[in-house]
Amino acid sequence: MIKRTVIAAAIAAAFATAPAYAQDDWRAEMQAMKAEIQRLRDEVAALKKQGVVAPAVVAAPAAPAATPGAVAIAGTPAATTQQAPVATAAATQERGNGLSLFGYGEASYSRPQAASQATATVGRFVLGAGYAFSDKTKVVTELEVERAVSSADDPGEVEVEQMYIEHRLSDNLAAKVGLYLMPLGLLNENHEPVNYYGVNRNFVETAIIPTTWREIGIGLTGNTEFGLRWDAGVTTSFALSKWDATSTEAIESPLGATHQEGADAKAANLALYGALNWNGIPGLNIGGGIFASKVGQKQPDAPSPDARMMLAEVHTRWMPGNWDLSALYAEGRFSNTEALNLTLVGNPYPVPKRFSGWYMQAAYKLWESGNYSLYPFARYEEYNTARSYDDVLIPYGYSGLPTEKVVTTGVSFKLHPQVVLKADYQWFREDSNRNAINLGMGFAY
Repeated sequence: MIKRTVIAAAIAAAFATAPAYAQDDWRAEMQAMKAEIQRLRDEVAALKKQGVVAPAVVAAPAAPAATPGAVAIAGTPAATTQQAPVATAAATQERGNGLSLFGYGEASYSRPQAASQATATVGRFVLGAGYAFSDKTKVVTELEVERAVSSADDPGEVEVEQMYIEHRLSDNLAAKVGLYLMPLGLLNENHEPVNYYGVNRNFVETAIIPTTWREIGIGLTGNTEFGLRWDAGVTTSFALSKWDATSTEAIESPLGATHQEGADAKAANLALYGALNWNGIPGLNIGGGIFASKVGQKQPDAPSPDARMMLAEVHTRWMPGNWDLSALYAEGRFSNTEALNLTLVGNPYPVPKRFSGWYMQAAYKLWESGNYSLYPFARYEEYNTARSYDDVLIPYGYSGLPTEKVVTTGVSFKLHPQVVLKADYQWFREDSNRNAINLGMGFAY
């Protein structure tokens, strides 16, 4: 409760430093936007009757919105960033079909205090393709290579990041089925390197929310005229049988360690998810979501067949003028894991009962000239992947881990809205050996 109060107070203080929208002004602006949208719809309808309009575009699934805070189109992510869309209608129409190509990549260099531990890597390279079969039906696919090389002797991975069919049921409602991103947090649907500050993604949205997080399932996405986007669906979930109590991966990200990634995923227990994002004021996003399920997956002789997990998050992002202010809180829980944890006594990493984290971030567009722009930023975050354990483990000496506190400050220099060079420095409160200078580059198209 104290953490949540601190977050709420910090958000309020941050927002108080930026100019507020006058109530009459933003209402008038919203009415003007609605009138313009209706005018454009009327024009499109007239063009369709004349046979002029080409098939609908398939935009990249995580394509940032061109207008912060605008009402999102059904089936696309919430409008929360200032970048240009990855795919354009003109490009698609010039090809004469519904094909859209997109992707992104990033590389980084990190030098901690111990120079011998400095590393450089191609973190991700992603190729995506979509196809619009009609103005109602499209397919989206993404193939990702992580850490440059994937083989039995190398650390990299090759994976299908997304593969789903989306069908528009109405102007404000779409359904999708396949492997797709979960609509939780600020980064999971907008994880391209041009869309976040810092060389690496923040710890809360990697260790607590396992970005990039996708599941196989079926979902609905809807929008309202007053700027509310909602998401709901049924998907695969996590599998507790993947927990390795001897591996540091279990403590780096509890959900990452049990994520099935759509690879022969055990599906005896399915999950329900729901999320809301309100973008009713230009430049402002307020949202949250929840994901819950059993995770025993009905495995034979499983010590904790009724084990459950839940992850919930709330977030906000506001972009008044040149400012970009954001905050997020996420909390996860495992329950009914006592029997399993008793079999893990003696190992360093039993299943935690609770894990959570939060961050605040501020960035400012200090300079812009043509396509060039400069954004200094600062972020403070706290996260704990094992805040507490089941009570049955207390007699065996297990207690919650200390909370890591991280300050990250740096700069993003954009050669183009979709090409960025980055530099930052990170201070770690609990483990100062991790303090590091980071350099990076990234792009999205």
